[in-house]
Order: sequence, then structure tokens, then C-alpha cells
Amino acid sequence: MEQSEVRNFLEAVEKKLVNFRGSLDLEGMERDIAEYNEIMSEPGFWENTEKAQETINKANTIKEKYNQFKALETKKEDLEIMLEMLSEEHDEALEKELSDTAIQYEKELDEFELQMLLSDPYDKNNALLEIHPGAGGTESQDWGSMLYRMYTRWSEKRGFKVEIVDYQDGDEAGIKSVTLLIKGHNAYGYLKAEKGVHRLVRISPFDSAGRRHTSFASVDVVPEINEDIDIEINSDDLKVDTYRASGAGGQHINKTDSAVRITHIPTGVVTASQAQRSQLKNREQAMSMLKAKLYQMQVEEKEKEMAAIRGEQKEIGWGSQIRSYVFHPYSMVKDHRTNYETGNVNGVMDGDLDPFIHAYLSNSLKSN
Repeated sequence: MEQSEVRNFLEAVEKKLVNFRGSLDLEGMERDIAEYNEIMSEPGFWENTEKAQETINKANTIKEKYNQFKALETKKEDLEIMLEMLSEEHDEALEKELSDTAIQYEKELDEFELQMLLSDPYDKNNALLEIHPGAGGTESQDWGSMLYRMYTRWSEKRGFKVEIVDYQDGDEAGIKSVTLLIKGHNAYGYLKAEKGVHRLVRISPFDSAGRRHTSFASVDVVPEINEDIDIEINSDDLKVDTYRASGAGGQHINKTDSAVRITHIPTGVVTASQAQRSQLKNREQAMSMLKAKLYQMQVEEKEKEMAAIRGEQKEIGWGSQIRSYVFHPYSMVKDHRTNYETGNVNGVMDGDLDPFIHAYLSNSLKSN
């Protein structure tokens, strides 16, 4: 960045920091931190280890956000000092440091802004992400595997851990379905932006005539909910199947007849797990996923009711097409909810999803 660009950038930064201050309630955060520190210093704090760990986690969450904001304020002051020094005397080394620091600061500011948009109860949780190719056989199953790679790459870039919960190979290529557990702070908050139908337009590598094909795959995302949730499930409403695990999961997939698939008959919701070594563990995980899905359905039903009361015309759920990926006759990825688009298709398929996620979260905040 040139000095004039940095100066303009810092003016915009000040406005953002003012907005952040208003949203964060720094004085309230300081009181909460002091209160948590007092609780954690009490003699009997570790008598209930589960409750103690819960308190520590809450305290760390507040401290992390508070410290991140304070660091952003300090870095802005550092950039202002550099600018002042350069206005008094030209220094090439300092000018380069100013530019490099400003570019890095912009990235940190964007990341903090993204985190500020995550305020729903389960945003901080791990995410269960499922990919189901649409009709179209090999073509759509290959598209499903491309999305699987995209989300894996995105997770790796964020330092998140990806576990394969269930994996079904495609008939000739790709996948019939895959369920991933993506572990990391705010994983669900970010990935809820990906829920919906994803459309691909390309010249098919499986078509000898080189014709253009359109493929669809649905992505479903729910939070991993470890605590008990108030969902009543009648055992008579469940169909439980066991099967032999298969697929490209390698060491992550258990190759015995311990894989479990549970169908909730009244809703048609299906969950499956084959990652655990025992049938009992797989059943427990599949049931946990089922509870999370049914809970999510309840939440979305309430959102639909509220939208109807407010007279809003918007679709909620994973059935609507949210994004198009066009490889031919031009290169473009466009999100139909936010109108955000980019021509860098390769970057997106390599996991560069944050601009889409940011646009979605910002748009959701404005519409609420």
C-alpha cells in the first residue's frame, strides 16, 4: 500500500473500530473477565471438573475477543506512528514495513469482523456437513467429490480438523454421499452459509462428445450438539440398519459390519456413521446427529413462522439453489443470495470460501 492508501484505509478502520466498540460493550467484558477470574480463584473451583471447564471456556472466549480488539486498536496506533515518522523523513525500509503491516492488518480486521457476525447460540460449535449429489449419476457424483475436496481444503486453511463420519463411494467416480465432522471454533457459524444446493456448469470429462453438463449437489450443515437437547424421539419411529463400511476413507473408515444408518420415519431424516470401531459407538453418533438435525428443523420451522408473520418472502432450508459454479463457457462462481461473485474458480475450489461466507453473514445481519 502507498502512504495515501494507508491513510485512507486507517480512516475507514476508525469507523469500524467505533462500531466494534459499540457492539462489544468493553466495560461489560472487563467486568465479566474480573468476575470469572474471581470464580476461578475460589478454593473449591475444581470440585466439579465439568462445570469448572465450562467456566474456563466461557472466560477464555470473552478474553480472546477482548484481547483481539485491543490488539487491533494497538496495531492501528502503530500504523499511525509509522505514517507520522514517514511524513517527517523518507525511509524506504519503514515504508515497506508500513505497507506490509497494513496489508496484514486488513486481513486481521476482516477476520475479526467475520467473527463478530457470529452470535447465534451454536455458531461456536463444530459442524456436521453432508454432501449429497443430485440426479445425474457419475457426473453429479464427481461434483459431490469436488465439493468434498473444497470443504476439506477450506478447513485445512483454517486449521480445523476434518473427520469422516460416513462415506459412500460413487458408482464409477466421485461419491454417493459423505458426512464430515469439522472441528474448530465457530466451524458451524462459518459453514452454515454453505447450506443449500450447489450448481455446476462445465464440459463433462465423462462425455466423449465434450458437451456441457449441469450438475447439482445439496450441502446440509448442522451444529454438533454435545449437550442434551430437548428432542423427544420415539424408538418406534426409527428404522435402524447396519452395513459394511466402504469408501475412500482409508484408516479413518472402519471396514466391518459396524456401520449404522438411522432413518426417522415421520420426517424421512437419515443419519449414518461408520467412523467408529463399534456398532454401539456408531449408533450413538448417528443418534446424536439425528437429534441435531431434528432440532435444526424445529428452529427453521419457527423461522418460517416468524417470516410469515412479518410478511417476508424468503425461502429457508436446504432445498433452494444458493450458488452456481461455472467452468464453461466462462469462469465464475456466484452466490444467488448475496450476488457476491468471483472469476477465480480455481481459488474457490481450493477452499477460498471466506468472501462468500462473509457476504452471507453480513447479508443475514442486515436482514434481521
